[in-house]
Amino acid sequence: MRLKDISINNLKRRKGKVFFLILGLTIGMTTVISLISISRSLEEDISKKLDEFGANILILPRSEDLSLTYGGMSIGGLTLDAHTLNISDAQKIRQIEAQENIGAVSPKFVGVVEIDGKKIPLVGVQFEEEQRLKKWWKVHGTFPKRQDEILIGHEVAVRLFKSPQDPLLIGGKEVRISGILGETGSQDDFFIFADLSFVQETLNRPKSVSFIEVSAYCHTCPIDEIVRQISKTLPHAKVTAIKQTLQSKMETLDHFKKFSVAISIIVLMIGGLIVFTNMMASVHERKREIGIFRAIGFRKTHIMRIIFLEALIVGLIAGVLGYLMGLGVSYFFGPVVLGLERVRWTLDPTLAIGAIFLSTLIGVLSSVYPAVRASKMDPTEALRAL
Repeated sequence: MRLKDISINNLKRRKGKVFFLILGLTIGMTTVISLISISRSLEEDISKKLDEFGANILILPRSEDLSLTYGGMSIGGLTLDAHTLNISDAQKIRQIEAQENIGAVSPKFVGVVEIDGKKIPLVGVQFEEEQRLKKWWKVHGTFPKRQDEILIGHEVAVRLFKSPQDPLLIGGKEVRISGILGETGSQDDFFIFADLSFVQETLNRPKSVSFIEVSAYCHTCPIDEIVRQISKTLPHAKVTAIKQTLQSKMETLDHFKKFSVAISIIVLMIGGLIVFTNMMASVHERKREIGIFRAIGFRKTHIMRIIFLEALIVGLIAGVLGYLMGLGVSYFFGPVVLGLERVRWTLDPTLAIGAIFLSTLIGVLSSVYPAVRASKMDPTEALRAL
């Protein structure tokens, strides 16, 4: 009889104990696969939300600033070889190689207007892009849809005593306040937002842009690569990543990865302990059988191979079941437990092979000591004990 047949027959004969052995290892692999699947979905969800939270790339006109001092006292500065941005630069950003990673491109032109004797910053924006960029904005009223409609910050409304639908005179042109921006606690509260082309025309700077804010999806493409591509496309501009946003994103994702790895290690150790305990009990129960094998001429390596084959079969079955159950658990319970919109059901061949290999490896490694102990059994003592 071949060793493979002996191992399979032993497993068939001990169906109850083999079931619990497979169950223990399957639960461990299910937990690991669930954590990995949920962690991936969580990373994507957090990354998307952070990407949508605002600009993470700022584009400014490139200039050489020379600071002047005399006698240790600053007397101002000079701007040499200053460049300018225009509306066509925003369109070029949409054409870079990593264009699918660009969420919003919001060009802005900033000026100052005097209203009722008060100087107030006027910001020209493309409201459609601004809505994509600043999804946290709460507007009392409606977003501007026409050139003669504006959006004013909370503090501006207080200073000018204005409400939605009130008229306002800007640069000799009458516009209507379509909405008032809810208090944000940022500089947006002190601005008047108007259509970009309207502001350019009012300030007599057609097509000019003060700066461009870009929201890039960094989950699938490094932010440094996007910055490099934009810099290459706009050599006259200074392109910088807003480090605070990126650092916060990377730290958050890193915490989830570390948490998943730590829990996975603990669960796998428990799974290995279950296999070890069951194999030791199996060896103890099969003293007579092992003694007979040794008495009829089986070598120590043969005994070890029988134990390892049993562990290998158990590991393979537990790996397949653990992978499928892990996907099911993450798909049905991940959204409920973590509040995710959904967890994608995708059959990842790499993850499947990894789960089966890891389950098999744990089963075999946990059986090393029981296998060695079984191989060292003296056939005479084993038979005499029974």
